[in-house]
Amino acid sequence: MQELEIDLKAFGDLFATIQSSPFALVEIDAEQAAALAGKLGVPVRRCYIGDGALHERTAMTGSSAGAIIGAKLPDRGSTMAGDFGEILAAVFQAAREYPGEVFDPKKWRLKQDRTKPAPGSDVVQLILPHWPNPSDEDRVICSEVKTKSTRGNSKPVASAIEDSRKDSSRRFVKTLNWLKERALDTGLSTVSVDQLDRFIHAVDYPAAKREFRAVAVISSALVESELEGVEAPPGDERVLIVISVPDLKAIYESVYDAALVSAEESQAVA
Repeated sequence: MQELEIDLKAFGDLFATIQSSPFALVEIDAEQAAALAGKLGVPVRRCYIGDGALHERTAMTGSSAGAIIGAKLPDRGSTMAGDFGEILAAVFQAAREYPGEVFDPKKWRLKQDRTKPAPGSDVVQLILPHWPNPSDEDRVICSEVKTKSTRGNSKPVASAIEDSRKDSSRRFVKTLNWLKERALDTGLSTVSVDQLDRFIHAVDYPAAKREFRAVAVISSALVESELEGVEAPPGDERVLIVISVPDLKAIYESVYDAALVSAEESQAVA
């Protein structure tokens, strides 16, 4: 996650742990949530296109940085909400691993259609503490993320658990292979083929740990009702994490507005 240039220690401090068992419930208070646009605008933009690639595209096309990033970001609505939930979960998990490094392929960069979610498992992150030497301390985190920012019939917690089971069944392995194909084709700037192969061909390396997580990112006003009757899955099967964010819809829209502005500002500086 180094390419995002985010202070993971400080970001981790934004989250207060309300409970850790039988599932994790963490929240961001209203004051910290209001500051997220300033903290996450640039990192969110970098989740879709890195600085070097952005400057290269502006030079090659003659288009503004704002136009380039505008062609990458989702429109307001369910896809933007879902992408934001995935990015927030990815950065939250990276912050929890700090000071350890987390390798994240940033699947949002690989979208063929900005109006739709990226294919495969939502968030895949590699923890390789002794890389380039594989070890039995290596881990891979696969997270299924559901977001709910407004009232409606969706059940983000139950859906995250159900779809996380799809990850641990077959989808995770298919996603790793898809990422390898992308790395061989257009290339991935943050994860290498060798790093992916370490988990794809796991039997050829020291035993590594796979961790499956179901993550629900929910607007704070909806959390209590969404947690009614929730049964957490066995901890040795998968971990359930609920992230509570005040006024989630307004927050994620302000973050994406800031991401677009940051692209224009980066061009002015360049």
